[in-house]
Amino acid sequence: MRKKEKIIPPHGGYRKLKSFQLAELVYDVTVRFCDKYIDRRSRTHDQMTQAARSGVQNIAEGSQASGTSKKMELKLTNVARASLEELRRDYEDFLRQRSLPQWEWNDPRRADLIARRPATADAVAQWARDVKKSGLNGRNGQNGQDGQTETSIPSISSIKSISPAYPEIAANGVLALLAVANSLLDRQLAAQADTFEREGGFTERLYRVRSRARGK
Repeated sequence: MRKKEKIIPPHGGYRKLKSFQLAELVYDVTVRFCDKYIDRRSRTHDQMTQAARSGVQNIAEGSQASGTSKKMELKLTNVARASLEELRRDYEDFLRQRSLPQWEWNDPRRADLIARRPATADAVAQWARDVKKSGLNGRNGQNGQDGQTETSIPSISSIKSISPAYPEIAANGVLALLAVANSLLDRQLAAQADTFEREGGFTERLYRVRSRARGK
């Protein structure tokens, strides 16, 4: 027997979305980062925190709106993705303007942060302290002591070099989290577009439900 289609399907479960959880973490870390490293009187301070907040809020609003408008869900999820892209550019600008290195995608410090699956800003701060304490450099997979280059990604404990400054660590850490969050949102958008193409939106669903009711 075919399952009865509901006019308003289940929606609003955004807190279970990995993209929401990661965007919320990025927001919390960004608030701390900006308060510590960006002048509170500058527009950049407000723009970065607002971009981070927009990422979180639009994922939530899109999830909630999906019950009656798949089109709105798509639109708001895309706004969230654009906001996090804007934030990514701000962190890259922060590093470039201060002549601080942006870590490669396969840098062991990035890999270690992602592998830890931090759930709170405190957990990210602990990772930053561990990187600082280890003195890990890790750029291009090179050992700062003997100059040997590894062909594979080394572990966080295998490379010792000049300890990076906290602003460098913090900004690159957020960039690593943003890379994962943006990848999740890209997949989420693709899935939402596919669902909309196959099933339509609220109007189409309402028509199907009413047609079946009349047929009975």
